[in-house]
Amino acid sequence: MTLLALGINHKTAAVEVREQVAFAPTQLEVALAELRALPEVQEAAVLSTCNRTELYCVTSAKGEQAILEWLGRFHNLGVEQLAQCAYHYLDDEAARHLMRVAVGLDSMVLGEPQILGQLKEAYQTARLHQGLGGELERLFQHTFAVAKQVRTETGIGENPVSVAYAAVSMASRIFDDFSCQRALLIGAGETIELVARHLREAGIRELIVANRTRERAERLAGEFAGQAITLNEIPHALERADIVISSTAAPLPILGKGMVERAIRKRRHRPVFMVDIAVPRDIEPQVGELSDVFLYTVDDLQEVIEENRRYRQVAADQAEVLIEHGVGNWQHERRVRGAGDLIRRYREQGETMRAAAEAQALAQLAKGDDPQKVVGRLSRQLSNKLMHGPTTRLREASGAERHDIIAAAEALLLDPATPSQDP
Repeated sequence: MTLLALGINHKTAAVEVREQVAFAPTQLEVALAELRALPEVQEAAVLSTCNRTELYCVTSAKGEQAILEWLGRFHNLGVEQLAQCAYHYLDDEAARHLMRVAVGLDSMVLGEPQILGQLKEAYQTARLHQGLGGELERLFQHTFAVAKQVRTETGIGENPVSVAYAAVSMASRIFDDFSCQRALLIGAGETIELVARHLREAGIRELIVANRTRERAERLAGEFAGQAITLNEIPHALERADIVISSTAAPLPILGKGMVERAIRKRRHRPVFMVDIAVPRDIEPQVGELSDVFLYTVDDLQEVIEENRRYRQVAADQAEVLIEHGVGNWQHERRVRGAGDLIRRYREQGETMRAAAEAQALAQLAKGDDPQKVVGRLSRQLSNKLMHGPTTRLREASGAERHDIIAAAEALLLDPATPSQDP
């Protein structure tokens, strides 16, 4: 079986494609069940964020095409369209990719910490719905250990940088003084919480948090002395908002062109800065056509993110070294486990021979045969049976000039010579 990592991310697919391939949390149980039901798949986990959708599977050697076709069927996309932006990694490369993802080396924001939490959620979901077996379980645990080492031993997590930070940084290019501005934040998840924290640190005048459930909005708004509203109250809040940043898991846009156009008229065309961090998008793209609206998506934050990336590159180089050590350790453990099945079969074979010889000897003793002769026959028969197969195959290897087998047999079959001791 092969370890496979297959997916798309912000480097291979535009947001229009990523939002079509994203898995909603309510879809994950069905998705994992369908993946595991494929004849080619033994284990599976799904990682789906705004910047990537990735499938980690233990599969047969030809399982990649079947999994890609399943992904297309699940999201009603043609396999040819997916193939143009999908990537895949096998075995060691798949393990290396997962570790780089966990550390944030493959993220839009280099070293961002959120992806590790998202990966742990994907792992827990796969465990909950019986997607994991021994291979993926050990890989994820090993990956989390490497990520912890990287965070501890490098500066990859210093000077916090995230999509949330980049959004606030870009807003500062539109508004010189946040103390005069109001911000409307749509959603109440981790990303919006980070946005709220960065805005508060930047001195924002007022925060309004909109969420489907008022209770979650109140919890977040209360932490930052803000106002909580429901999604139904957004049209009125838009009239007062200078900054709008949205990140929800809604399947359809929350802000339409008409709603924003009416708010702009009420604002007498004072400019509004909007960032849509969500995938699928929360703000209709047509909103960007309106005068006095500056609309950006996660892809538009690339310039800010690249600037921050340079500060973390030294730590990233150190992280790459640690990851290589981590991959090497994982490879070694996997090879050791691979020998485990051979060792088990070899021991079973020896035990079968021993049990047969013992039964024969006991039968002879029961008939009254001389115990000394029975023990002698037992030892000779057992040693002959144990040595017959290897001896025959060694002769065949020698005749075929398989010197590699001869050398391996010497290391495996003969104990090291006991060094002579001085009298």
